[in-house]
Order: sequence, then structure tokens, then C-alpha cells
Amino acid sequence: MKILERAERIVGDVRAGHREPDYAPNAYVSRGEATTLAAAADLDELCDGADYICTELMGREVDSCSIVNARSGLCGEDCKWCAQAVRHHTGCEMYDHLEDEKILDAAQANDREGIRRLSLVTSGRALSDKDVDRFCETYRKLSAQTDLCLCASMGLLTEPQLRRLAEAGVKRYHCNMETSRGFFPTLCSTHTPDDKKATIQAARNAGMQVCSGGIIGMGESLAQRLDLAFELAELDVVSVPMNILNPIPGTPLENTPLISEEDIIRTAAVWRFILPDKAIRFAGGRKRLSHKSMLRMLRGGINGVLMGDMLTTVSNNIASDRILYKEADMKF
Repeated sequence: MKILERAERIVGDVRAGHREPDYAPNAYVSRGEATTLAAAADLDELCDGADYICTELMGREVDSCSIVNARSGLCGEDCKWCAQAVRHHTGCEMYDHLEDEKILDAAQANDREGIRRLSLVTSGRALSDKDVDRFCETYRKLSAQTDLCLCASMGLLTEPQLRRLAEAGVKRYHCNMETSRGFFPTLCSTHTPDDKKATIQAARNAGMQVCSGGIIGMGESLAQRLDLAFELAELDVVSVPMNILNPIPGTPLENTPLISEEDIIRTAAVWRFILPDKAIRFAGGRKRLSHKSMLRMLRGGINGVLMGDMLTTVSNNIASDRILYKEADMKF
């Protein structure tokens, strides 16, 4: 079967609510098909098929979001990719709670630009009850003073803590699985994929949607990249950020070779086949991509973008992003 024909069948299956019984949970392609697409398919044909699925099921509107680094550094976890772990000497900025005035200024600026969502992100394994209550007050101010859909990314919180955030106006919780279950222990020993899954379930129990994705280019194999996508399909999250490793000096991954732009484009397209009706978004690391590659990805399965600066790195500016979306025939 040709790739575009397979894409058309996937769209039909999603709309009909039909899945083959021997497929992985919530998946619309088999593992064998995904492996073939990732390893052997013509890149343009693959991207065209992914674009068809994306356009038919997600439309041509950019699913935009932004983040504010609300607590920086001071993290006791040992994630090898992260600039904010205290055991890594990266020189990142450290503060316990960004002032509400600065958070509100950033939120209102994003609101004026037409960005749909805003997430406050905090470093560390989790927050204390006192910190949660303090951020709940911040969220109440954001609800009153902006029209943004509010999200949170605050580590491995408990269900009661997550319920308090939901009551304060948080609609979506972000907890990245980061990489496949099999590869994760080589990158982090202080928490596990099961810890993350428990947080995701607790957020759902609290009435929130869930955003979860990962980082590619950390030394994982192609098979492990596919594993992550199938694991995210099983979790049935609504939003999947795809980050590209930006090797940060001072972290254990600082000398990790960069994966090719073709590998990045191909990964995004295959993820669209595995996750046909999810928001798959550009996130950290895209600044190093060429304009041509970013355009190909926006016409090859990507429909969401994390805009503005990342936690500890600079990203593409909003003005250049607008030009990119127009070229990709996407509405913003």
C-alpha cells in the first residue's frame, strides 16, 4: 500500500473509531509499519502522508503555547540532559519563585501576540504544599488578567496538589516521559517512568488534560524513538512536545553528537502516523534547524509550536515564526 493511501486509511479509521485488535493500545499503525516508515520510506512521500493526516484530523491552525521559567535551578534530580540539576555545573540562573509581576508581564505579552496557552514551569522533583498554594495565587491572577489557557509543569505532584491547581484555573498538566521506558534508566536514576505515569494519572483524576512528550537526540536508537511514540499513544495524551537535544556544556550529554535534520523530520512524520489525532508540537531545540527543515515539518506532521524562549535556552522569535506559519499555509 502506498504511503498516502495508508494515511487516508488512518484518517478513516480515526473518524470511525476503528483500530486493528492486534495493534498497540490507541495506535492506528502496527509496530512493523512504523519501523518501515521510519527506516525506509521516501522522506517527501512520508511527510506528505503525515501532512494529509494532520490536515484532515487537526486542521491548519497552529496550536501555540509558551512557557515561563517560574522556578529555576536548584534541582536535586540527576537527569543527564538538564542544565538545572545542581550536580551539573552549567551556570544557569537560580531563583526560587519568579515574581508575580514578571510572570504577569510575560503572560500579557504572550496574550497580546495571540498565543493560546501559557505554562508555568518549575525546576525540581516536585513542589511543597506551600509552594503549590503560592503558585495557585499566581494562577488566579493570570485567570483574571489574561485570556490564556493555563497549563502547569511542576514535577511529580500529588493528586491533592493537582486538584488545587485545577481549582485555581490550570486546564492542562505537562509531564514529559522524556524517552522510552527502556532507555530512560541510562539518563536518570532519581525517578522512573512509573513515577511520571502516576503523575499523569493523578492529573487526569484532578480533571486536567495531559501534555507529555520527550527529547530526541540523546543517544537513543530509532527503535527507542518509536517506543516512546507508542508509549505516548497508550497514555492517550492530548499534546506531544517533541524536543531536540541541545547539548548544554556542563551536563553529561554536552558532547552528544547532533542528530541530522533528516532524522528529525522523519521522526516527526512517523510520530504523526502513530499519533494521528494528537497535537504534535515543535518544542526545545528547533532553533538549530534550517528554515527549509522547519517548513517541511510544518507540512509533515507538526501542528503545534512552543513559542518564545525555552527554560534555559533562546528559541525562535515570534515575528519569524509568523512568517514561517504563513509559508506553511497555517493559521495563527
